Amino acid sequence: MKRLLTVGALLVPLVAAGCVAGPAPAPAPAEQDREGVGHQTADELIRVTEPHVLSGGTLLEGPVFDDEGRLFLVDVMAPPGEPKVLRVDVGEETVEAIYTDEASVFTSAQISPADGRLYLTDGLGGSVQSMLLDGTDPRTLFSGDIDGTAMLPDDLAFDPEGNLYISDIRGVEGPGWETLGRVVRVSAEGDATVLASDLASPNGISFDEDYAGLWVAQYYANRIDYFALDETRTEVTAAYPGMYVDGGKARVDSTAVDADGNVYQGFHLKPEIHVYSPKGDLLAVIAVPEDAPDLDTATNIAIEPGTTDGVITVSGPDGGYLYTFEALAEGTRQSNGG
Repeated sequence: MKRLLTVGALLVPLVAAGCVAGPAPAPAPAEQDREGVGHQTADELIRVTEPHVLSGGTLLEGPVFDDEGRLFLVDVMAPPGEPKVLRVDVGEETVEAIYTDEASVFTSAQISPADGRLYLTDGLGGSVQSMLLDGTDPRTLFSGDIDGTAMLPDDLAFDPEGNLYISDIRGVEGPGWETLGRVVRVSAEGDATVLASDLASPNGISFDEDYAGLWVAQYYANRIDYFALDETRTEVTAAYPGMYVDGGKARVDSTAVDADGNVYQGFHLKPEIHVYSPKGDLLAVIAVPEDAPDLDTATNIAIEPGTTDGVITVSGPDGGYLYTFEALAEGTRQSNGG
């Protein structure tokens, strides 16, 4: 979502999306190093988008499976009128554009447990939109200021009642020491409140395995914090660092959680996924092959619920791709979208 700030890149013509035919190979098994960390090489599934002409790249985010196993995702850098929400048939390896408009910059996607609609954060408009899964009936759930300040929404997570929890990545334009970010709760009815503030541009956000709290990845801190919530999930009762991430020049991006509570962390400017236990131990590193196309960012994962079949959105100068991997545990809502 970071590249949306280069507004000029959003106004260029979009090169038509392409795809690669043929059966996808099975993910390579993980191998452990001396520290006990598993290393897995992901396998290329499909090229979803080609680079945009002037920006030199594309940015796929927000992968989410529906009940039929269809995968939805967004192209953050799609210019006006070109495909912004896409649907992928993972088995057939086909890509279908289902929605576009002239103004929005979608940065994440999730399917609501309350109404089954696809919800999207609009990073440029500061709003939350929704639509049916065929791309029709677009609606605005929330727009406007929160406590006098517009939101720059990035990722989102749902609680079981259909309330949204959003990372407000304000301050991402830098410098990193200006902690302007927030965590925002938007009720299923569209009422917005701030749960936490003074954060270093929070990006990834996901509930833990039992909905007791949120894992929040702070882009400019390279840290994943835990926000414990009260029983109503309307107040933060404690917040503290969970994992310090060795990102180098990369920064943490989106976050997901599997059925065992393991935390999957994506990166901006590193085509890898790191997997941590709920206790903070680095369990696995999932990377694209060394001979992969020129791809520099692995933002998101989705694990199809009830399986260990995972996909990664990987983007860079050579386009936007999906790669497959074998998850450490089965997928749930917390590991599906956002």
